[in-house]
Amino acid sequence: MKRLQDIAIARSGDKGNRATLSVIARDPAHYPLLADLLTVDTVQAHYRGTVHGAVQRFLLPHLGAVHFVMDQALGGGVTRSLALDAHGKTLSAAILDLPVDTLAAE
Repeated sequence: MKRLQDIAIARSGDKGNRATLSVIARDPAHYPLLADLLTVDTVQAHYRGTVHGAVQRFLLPHLGAVHFVMDQALGGGVTRSLALDAHGKTLSAAILDLPVDTLAAE
């Protein structure tokens, strides 16, 4: 089964209680697939229980990337959260585990 990590890389970051996530096609030919499959609904469903606020999506075709800004995603932020890892850095690893077949079905 193909996973998103087979066709893309991802980077994430944090600022306060907001996380950012960029998914970048390894091959520019895969960008249209990322743009079609990685919707706000898909990302909200994948991070259900972690992201409690709005999710915004930004298409970046010139970079072959889809970028998301996720509010209320870090348990109050790095200095307020009781989570073991309150940074947004690990969110990118989680998205790459999505099966591409599952994405195609949504």
